[in-house]
Amino acid sequence: MGAGRVCRGGTSARPFPSCAGASSSSSAGAVPPQETASTSVTETVNGSHHFKITGYSLSKGMGIGKYIASDTFTVGGYEWAIYFYPDGKSPEDNAAYVSLFIALASEGTDVRALFELTLLDQSGKGQHKVHTHFGRSLEGGPYTLKYRGSMWGYKRFFKRTALEASDYLRDDCLSVNCTVGVVRSRTEGPKIYSIAVPPSNMSQHIGQLLESGKGTDVTFEVDGESFAAHKLVLAARSPVFRAQLFGPMKDKNMQCIKVEDMDAPVFKGFSNVAYARTELWIYIIAVMQTDGFEYLKLSCPSLLTELLEYVAKVGEHSVSPCLYASETLDGSDVNGRRVKPRI
Repeated sequence: MGAGRVCRGGTSARPFPSCAGASSSSSAGAVPPQETASTSVTETVNGSHHFKITGYSLSKGMGIGKYIASDTFTVGGYEWAIYFYPDGKSPEDNAAYVSLFIALASEGTDVRALFELTLLDQSGKGQHKVHTHFGRSLEGGPYTLKYRGSMWGYKRFFKRTALEASDYLRDDCLSVNCTVGVVRSRTEGPKIYSIAVPPSNMSQHIGQLLESGKGTDVTFEVDGESFAAHKLVLAARSPVFRAQLFGPMKDKNMQCIKVEDMDAPVFKGFSNVAYARTELWIYIIAVMQTDGFEYLKLSCPSLLTELLEYVAKVGEHSVSPCLYASETLDGSDVNGRRVKPRI
């Protein structure tokens, strides 16, 4: 038996030869200019810290330039601390004012930030004393702290005599709230959204179409058995079927095609492979394109038949093509026999 052929009106051809890709040409138009865009975003990273000072009267007299420090807190990736000077920071004020500052407590260079210092009214009236830089940022921009220990605040934050007579001091306690807004800048390009595309299951559905037998419009007679198929699927998979079923020489009334010199299991395997669109089909195409295929068909028809039967089993049971390659590349045929090349 040979490789098999399709017969109609005295003509014959292999049913599954190479699938030639259709060529298409299009005139290349002018390439439009590429347009890109980006956005610079400058914003603040804000954070607050509450600092309670108890025993205010005991801190008086500790000395000008001496301060009480809060615990450090983190805002915008930097450490900060509140410094309260009970006797003031500057000698020229002669301890007449208390001073309040926010200091950069970690390493940093040219840290730009906005600040707000609030002395809380403890009477419940809500009349807090607020010194803020946030509302005045348009006047001079954010404040720049050059290095660790740099401070922003007020030497004359509150006159001591007025503070001690106010509602800000209650039970010998002061309450301070500090807000820091560290300036950060970044550049944003166009947003790219990606969607995970699931693997195609079209080949599975086409295979199920063959199994169901629905919509078939052509029948193949092979070795006494009939196989129903779909013309469009076969034409898409094989140029020979495309020409025979839809070419100039097509027979409008042709509903049955007889395939000679091919066993039914072999044809069934080819059909399964063609419908499944597996990688094995690509390997079969590559083999049929070689000169050796014609030589094999003429010189060793029995071996070729065994090969086709094996391919049919692979397509029918979904065996990996790599397994087939490992079994045949060592010089053996599919049954393990050594094949001596003809000279």
